Amino acid sequence: MTFGAIAREGESPARQESPAETPTQPKSNMKISLKFRDKTLTATLNDNETTRDFVSLLPLTLTLKDLLGREKYGRLPRAISDGGKRRFTYEVGQLIYWSPGPDVAVYYRNDGERIPSPGIIVIGKVDSGIEALNAPGSVRLTFELVHEGDPK
Repeated sequence: MTFGAIAREGESPARQESPAETPTQPKSNMKISLKFRDKTLTATLNDNETTRDFVSLLPLTLTLKDLLGREKYGRLPRAISDGGKRRFTYEVGQLIYWSPGPDVAVYYRNDGERIPSPGIIVIGKVDSGIEALNAPGSVRLTFELVHEGDPK
C-alpha cells in the first residue's frame, strides 16, 4: 500500500491520491538510513505529506548541530510540506521537521520540555541505536532511502 492510498485524518476520499497517480510513492513501511562516522542507523517513516516531501530530497547530507543536549538538527535545502500533524511533545528516536527552520532533527534524549509553537511534524522514528547520536558537537549525516533488498 502506498502512502497516498492510506486515508489521512480529516481528508475526504476525493482528495486522497491513488497509487496509479503516484506509482513511485514509498510504501508505508518505508525505511531510510542515517549514516554518520562509522555508524548506520535505520528509521521507519511515517505516512504523511511532510514525509513524502522529505523523501523527495534524498539522498541528503547535512551537518547536524547539537541543541540542548537532546537533539541533532540541520537546515534543509528548502522548506518541505507542513501537511503532517503538528505535535508539541516528542519521543527519543523521532525524526522530525521544524518548519520555521526549515530544519530536520533527531531526538536522542528527552528533557521533558514541550516544543514551542508552531510545533514539530514527525517524519519517522529511528529503529534502534539512537544513543550513538548522544555525543557532544556536530555530526555530518547522510539520509538515504533504503530500497527493498538493500542491506541495512
